[in-house]
Amino acid sequence: MAEKIKRIAVIEGQMADAAFWQEPEKATKLSQELSELKQEREKWEDIDLQLEMLAEEGAKIGDAVDNKKTEALEREYIKLEHEIKEEETKVFFSGPYDKNRAILSIYAGAGGTEAQDWSAMLLRMYARYAEKKGFKPKILHEHFGQEAGIKNATLKINAPYAYGYLKNESGVHRLVRLSPFNANNLRHTSFALVEVLPEIEEAGDIVIKPEDLKIDTFRSSGPGGQNVNKVETAVRLTHLPSNIVVAAQSERSQSANKEQAMKILVSKLYLLEQQKKAAEIGGLRSEIQSGKGTAEWGSQIRNYVLHPYKLIKDLRTGVQSGEPEQVLDGDLDEFIEAEIKGI
Repeated sequence: MAEKIKRIAVIEGQMADAAFWQEPEKATKLSQELSELKQEREKWEDIDLQLEMLAEEGAKIGDAVDNKKTEALEREYIKLEHEIKEEETKVFFSGPYDKNRAILSIYAGAGGTEAQDWSAMLLRMYARYAEKKGFKPKILHEHFGQEAGIKNATLKINAPYAYGYLKNESGVHRLVRLSPFNANNLRHTSFALVEVLPEIEEAGDIVIKPEDLKIDTFRSSGPGGQNVNKVETAVRLTHLPSNIVVAAQSERSQSANKEQAMKILVSKLYLLEQQKKAAEIGGLRSEIQSGKGTAEWGSQIRNYVLHPYKLIKDLRTGVQSGEPEQVLDGDLDEFIEAEIKGI
């Protein structure tokens, strides 16, 4: 924390210079950094204060038998312990984009209607996870299936460190369950691909030429094609040189949806460019270009088994849970923290 306090002093010194706002982009970036650093400092100061207060309350109770006060004190300690754990997790966020907001996309893989329904379950799971952490999830785009679920969807998570938390969720997720779409209720295996990108405000050398873009507009729609809007506010962008396709439909105006779609496109193109420079293209590059990758047997990072037994297991960390209902309702902390910390 000492290094961050020094950083606060450095930025505040720069802001005191009359020439600070002559470079608006740099000034805005530093102002945002200062705001985040101050929030973190205030968080730790608040934690210290709470610890002192709880210690004082504990000393007052002493050896006296007061079950109600003791239980209340224990609940406060558990709550504070969780807050400290959350802050300590941020120590592991050393990547260049870990502080950024996240753009999470889900693509139905092998499994037809089953896979599309599974994709919708995953979308809800990540939205619930974000809500429980106090993040602000917003669905930018949904391409619904014919019978049920979604073919693909994009969820934006507006919170500092959202990408740091979720980046390791990228990969194939496999579901095994009794099919709700089969008359014989047979066991079925479905796959979906999750792709997590940081929202990148500064695109560096990325230049998107107007002639390289194909822009399509369409009506936002719900399951079965039911029109939500009576005008074509949804926007689909195709970047012709890379064949990357992105879409946004959550905003009320076409221009706002185009802006959202451009942010997604810039993030994909920027990371693709970084991979080229680092000569680490491989399979990930093809996933970014197609938006799909290979969502099929043998490529999964996590298995979700609902039948014949109940078990969710991460194949990278070995973390598992016998309560899939809770995990699918957004209780992902154990899985996500294990991957972040390399457990």
